[in-house]
Amino acid sequence: MKKSTAVAAFVCALGLGTALSGISHAQELAFKPGEDSRFNWASYEALKGMDLSGEKITVFGPWTGADLELVEGMIAYFEAATGADVEYTGSDSFEQQIVIDTQAGSPANVAVFPQPGLAADLAAKGLLAPLGDETRDWVAQNYAAGQSWVDLGTYSDKDGNAGYFAFPFKADVKSLVWYSPENFEDAGYDVPQTMEELKELTDQIVADGGTPWCIGLGSGGATGWPATDWVEEFMLRTQAPDVYDKWVRNEIPFNDPAVIGAIEEFGAFARNDDYVDGGAEAVATTDFRDSPKGLFTSPPKCYMHRQASFIPSFFPEGTVLGEDADFFYFPAYAGKDLGKPVLGAGTLFAITKDSKGARAFIDYLKSPIAHEVWMARSGFLTPHKGVNPDTYANETLKKQGAILTDATTFRFDGSDLMPGKIGAGAFWTGMVDYAGGKPAADVTAEIQENWDALK
Repeated sequence: MKKSTAVAAFVCALGLGTALSGISHAQELAFKPGEDSRFNWASYEALKGMDLSGEKITVFGPWTGADLELVEGMIAYFEAATGADVEYTGSDSFEQQIVIDTQAGSPANVAVFPQPGLAADLAAKGLLAPLGDETRDWVAQNYAAGQSWVDLGTYSDKDGNAGYFAFPFKADVKSLVWYSPENFEDAGYDVPQTMEELKELTDQIVADGGTPWCIGLGSGGATGWPATDWVEEFMLRTQAPDVYDKWVRNEIPFNDPAVIGAIEEFGAFARNDDYVDGGAEAVATTDFRDSPKGLFTSPPKCYMHRQASFIPSFFPEGTVLGEDADFFYFPAYAGKDLGKPVLGAGTLFAITKDSKGARAFIDYLKSPIAHEVWMARSGFLTPHKGVNPDTYANETLKKQGAILTDATTFRFDGSDLMPGKIGAGAFWTGMVDYAGGKPAADVTAEIQENWDALK
């Protein structure tokens, strides 16, 4: 079970379904074309130049439940403008079913991949159609940290030649630190802008008699995954992006000094009794869903919590984002020339059965309106530099979107890109061992031994 799957299992409150599902597309457009000046209606009108009347396009992806309604709402604008008939089907077994469908020669025209590794596997078997240089160059020019997104969708084909196969659409941000603005204001603390300032603030909170951090690694059978996010964040803040990529592909060993250093950066926070609510020994046993609750006690049990954008689902009932809780970007080091890296996840659209309609649909995903009509509802972030950020449904999404568009580097969650027995196995358990006091050199050597055993 990959980390993203493990997290999704805990976020049913967000309205995610569990069954294979699809709905009719004959729904009204959520925002009437031309009426709300926030939207780029010119990009919608331009779609009318595609005459796709009579064209049937099938799309298969992971979204069900409430998310299915949202993706259908985005698709509806393409249908209304072009005359195409798009049938979307969602399944919580997407990752297994898409392999079956493509190998049987009966896939949908377009597939939505939550895992780049799976898309890469299918491309290597000749089961994805390349999107072409024009689309690749468009992403590089129009997405913030564009080359990062190009790299995410670039894979080897069945002949070993690199090609661009997967278009990124809908992102998630992990590089967030959550806090209570009231607690910061009462204590006179400012939001840190650099990693140096974050460490200074951590020490200041201790000096003032408080506890800076709440950290919990508990997650049932997936215990340990929150620590892997910390390590990935520090890999991006202490090493060049290519070193991160080599680590994920095991082109440098897991016990390379760069990786050991990133783990010890995490340990500087998590293994310091003064820094963590409950002391260092509580880190591995505290459930990740319970760990942020210390932000909201009086007096606060902690002042900061590093976690991805989904964590408000586990805040106390009635918590108002932007008032009771807010977040800031997990900052980069001012003393290192590594820009503003962002760790996250997202989905990638690829063509699994080529057609005129499939190509037109990928082109639609480049248009601002395709992004904006989902931005204005919920659960959608984009690195598209051409959209209007004022279309975001609330200030929380708008701020997270700004983190994406300010990024100089974006990298997908590293453990989700590793083989399952490593990224969702040895890495998780190794971080629990490390949190319990085992040296980073020993932990990483054991993880590398596990990786070597797969070869």
